[in-house]
Amino acid sequence: MEPIKVLIVDDHQIMIEGLKSLLEGEQDIQFVEGANSFAETLDLLEMNSIDVVLMDINMPGGSGIDATKSIKELHPEVKVVALTMYDDISIITKMVEAGASGYVVKRTKLHEVIEAVRAVHRGERYLCAYTQQILMDNLNSSIDLSDSKEESKSLLSSRELEVLQLMAREYSNAQIADKLFISERTVEAHRRSIFIKTKTKTIVGLMKFAINKGLVEFEP
Repeated sequence: MEPIKVLIVDDHQIMIEGLKSLLEGEQDIQFVEGANSFAETLDLLEMNSIDVVLMDINMPGGSGIDATKSIKELHPEVKVVALTMYDDISIITKMVEAGASGYVVKRTKLHEVIEAVRAVHRGERYLCAYTQQILMDNLNSSIDLSDSKEESKSLLSSRELEVLQLMAREYSNAQIADKLFISERTVEAHRRSIFIKTKTKTIVGLMKFAINKGLVEFEP
């Protein structure tokens, strides 16, 4: 039987090398290549026969969510397993909706990565134990979560939501002003309003709030 051919996508080369050494210890799994970006991932898929992609979500040139969508459109036979630090329910949902067959959080035990590769190659879906717990914790509050997202969206004006989206993409005030055709002073006013309305004080706190409430989209 042919070994399962795996492509590892991560913006940290040390992570790729670590996973490579893990996979090479398995007789039925073959490490083929490692990719550090969205574009490199698509190029390698064109040049190699790949069965399973281990996909990080935070990457330069486009998120793992975007990459997964593209992979499933261009190479529907390839299985994707998210391997990421993100343990937020909204990110898990977006990744599965993009076409991922598995989701493994990096803090989990390494043997679950091997289990995930084998499971999705068999045509099954795989969620690591930690991800399953996250889903169970959110299951009973799914209705409340949906209501909370709608309330949060209505909390901010449409312009504030646009500014928030660009802040999430690390645009400066000047870049936001140029993008939205408004002044930097107006951008700053919107930023102050966003922090006040969301009751956050730092950009990290604001981004955590925005992700939890599903207020930002992950796109290139």
